[in-house]
Parts: sequence; structure tokens; C-alpha cells
Amino acid sequence: MADEKEAFLSRWSRLKREQPVQEKDESPAPALPPVESLTPESDFADFMHPKVKEELRRLALKKLFSDPHFNIADPFEAYSGDWTGGEPIPPELLATLNQARTVLFTEEEKKAADEADKAAAEREPKQDEPGRQDT
Repeated sequence: MADEKEAFLSRWSRLKREQPVQEKDESPAPALPPVESLTPESDFADFMHPKVKEELRRLALKKLFSDPHFNIADPFEAYSGDWTGGEPIPPELLATLNQARTVLFTEEEKKAADEADKAAAEREPKQDEPGRQDT
């Protein structure tokens, strides 16, 4: 009885060949309005049908997203706002920043800032601060 059984893959292949070929759905693409007549209130769902050509779909989407409604920046996007406004850093605070000393200060200002740091360090006893790496 075991010899009479057909192997699984052979049986599957045979049945696959014997099946009638199903014809593909040849439904035509939906009737579409001209792209020039579209407004933001129009229904763009028909343009997303798989039978619609890619170029026509892109034109419809371009027409949709050209509306100023979509040109509003997301207020929650980190880089969408104008962050150039506001108060500048005061010179007293700027003098305490190590990067400002090396990048923004002239040689005379660097020397003056270093001398001020040395004077401040001499007035206060240095405390043991584990993990601190800048001096």
C-alpha cells in the first residue's frame, strides 16, 4: 500500500498542471476625471487603483499636495521652527565656555580668561571631584 502512494511533490505538481488556468481579472481601470479639474476636495481614491499608470497617479498626487493646506510645518518637528531668535548669550556666560575660548576669543581674551581662572582657582581650595575631567 505504501508503494502505491504518490509522492507529495509529484501529486502536487500533477494536480497543479491539471487545474484549469484561471483567467486574470481584466477589469478596466476606473474612469478618471482630468487631472486639471481636480481640487483638494476631489476624491483621489480612483487614482490609487493598481491599473492606473504611475505617471497619472503621480500627477494626481502632485495636484493634491500643491494645495497650501499641506504646506504647514509640523509644530512638533524638532527642526521645523525658526530657532534663530531669542536673546544672545551674555558675555559673562560666554567667557565661562571652554569652546568659546578656543574658537571665538582672540589671543588677548584667551590670556585674560586663563588668568581669571587661575586667580579663581587659587582663592578656592580644589576639592576632590571624582569623574570630573575638565580643569
